[in-house]
Order: sequence, then structure tokens, then C-alpha cells
Amino acid sequence: MEENGQAVTDNRSAAWDEYAQSRPQRRRTNAKGETTWFNWTQFPDHGPGADVLALKPGDIALDLGCGSGGNAAHLATLGMKSVGIDLSGRQLDKARERWPDVDGMELHQGDALAYLEDAFMVFDAIYSVFGAAWFTDPGLLLPVVHASLRPGGVFAFSQRPPVEGCYGCQASYIPKGPDEDPAIVKRWDYPPETWATMLQEYGFADVTAEVVRAPEGRRRIGTLLVRAVRRAA
Repeated sequence: MEENGQAVTDNRSAAWDEYAQSRPQRRRTNAKGETTWFNWTQFPDHGPGADVLALKPGDIALDLGCGSGGNAAHLATLGMKSVGIDLSGRQLDKARERWPDVDGMELHQGDALAYLEDAFMVFDAIYSVFGAAWFTDPGLLLPVVHASLRPGGVFAFSQRPPVEGCYGCQASYIPKGPDEDPAIVKRWDYPPETWATMLQEYGFADVTAEVVRAPEGRRRIGTLLVRAVRRAA
């Protein structure tokens, strides 16, 4: 089992390394001229910011699937202890290259679920922006996220809304070379009301699940944003 699990992890890591190679670094500044910022949606300078997480300086936040580290770096500049986990070594290399002087940011390579299961730390917020929360079975992820949050801590994630009627485990295709088949990874899609019900079943309260509309004038898909709070003991 251990060898099989390692093979699955390695295959997924290779897929996300391919994805990282196709993605540019985050811009040096956003539309406001800020050098760090938090972005939940797939559109630049759009949607809510870090306030969704209700953090204060000194709090500890965990980014599940931190990618090249832009959101994690922003939280660190606000005075939080910012921890990121990602399967892709290439993404983490990009994060270290882009944010070499940011204090308070800690990056780890590995599987988000395994990291949470082994972590000896309680977080004030756990979040995922088009990250591991989308690509991990919620029946496995939600219990360990709940156990890893302090009472009153926030869990929030964003991803594309589901295609109507296409719910549950789906396939995502990541392009590779022109003469190679794409890499395939699993993702989990549900409508907002289903996410709300699942989170409540796993002990979360104050759940909101909504689709943030795309910027005005663009005929594009919006962003599913889900937020929940671990109930106080």
C-alpha cells in the first residue's frame, strides 16, 4: 500500500509540475500598485481579499495547494505565520524565487491530506484557492481540516463552479508535450448547497457557499467561494 500510495503521489506531482511549467509568475504589482495581495478568483484584481479568513497578526494560516505562493506571501506580510503545502516542487521553486525576502512564510512539498494528518499544529485558518481542496476527496479532507482548526477558525476555498449535473469525482486534464497524452488528476465538483450541507455534517457552522460573478462585461464563468467556521467546543 505504501508503495502504491507513493506512486500515486509521484504521478500527481509530475502532473502539477507540468502545470507549473506552463504558468507565468505572479505580476510584480497589482492594479493598486501593491506588491502582495490575496486573490480568490481566476480574474486579476477581482473579488474579496484576505479578510475572508478573519485573521489577525500572529495567527497561523495554512494554504492547501499554495502553488507559487502569492497568497501565502501576502498573509506573511500582514504579520501572520503563513504555511504552504504543495505537491509540485516546481511551484515551490517559483515561490522561493518570487518571494525570497518574505519573513514568516514556511513552504512544504507533499500531499495536503498527508500533511494535515501528520501535522502537530492547530491553525487559525485553512484555505485553498483552486488548490488541494478541489483535488481531494472531501470525505477524507473535511474531517482532518476540522480537526486541524482551532474552535472558531475559518476554512475557506475557491474553485470553478461545477457544470450542472456533473457532480462528484471528475477528471481534469493537464496538457503535456504536443506528442504526449495529457496528465489526468481527479477533482471534486458540487453545487454550493451540497458543499454547505457536507460542511455542516462535518461540524462546521456559519457556512456560506456562493458563486462570485465574473467581472462586469465579461462572458466568463464565475468562481465558487465557500467559507465555514469550526464550531466552538
